[in-house]
Amino acid sequence: MSNEDWKLGESLDALSDMLYGGYGEIEGKEEIHLIWKEFEKNRTDLGVELTKNYYRNKLKSPSTFNIEFVQQKLDELEKGRGKTYFDMILEIISEHPNIKLITFEK
Repeated sequence: MSNEDWKLGESLDALSDMLYGGYGEIEGKEEIHLIWKEFEKNRTDLGVELTKNYYRNKLKSPSTFNIEFVQQKLDELEKGRGKTYFDMILEIISEHPNIKLITFEK
């Protein structure tokens, strides 16, 4: 999206919307090569601790988020089960069959 003058919203829904296309560089169902640099580093960066903090921050806004759902997700992470933020991003990418993920490290 280097030729765009707007920024992606800070949500996983916004990421998914962007990958569906129709605005920005992605027009629709054309094949897209998504290059993810520092993939393994980001696996750690976006891992369990970041994800726990993500859910803890949501718990601070009970009028905005489904607190029972958020607490369940946090409990799953505390027990060593549950998806990290990194896992959720990979899941979103996988829902778009026209997106080919290319990963590498520096």
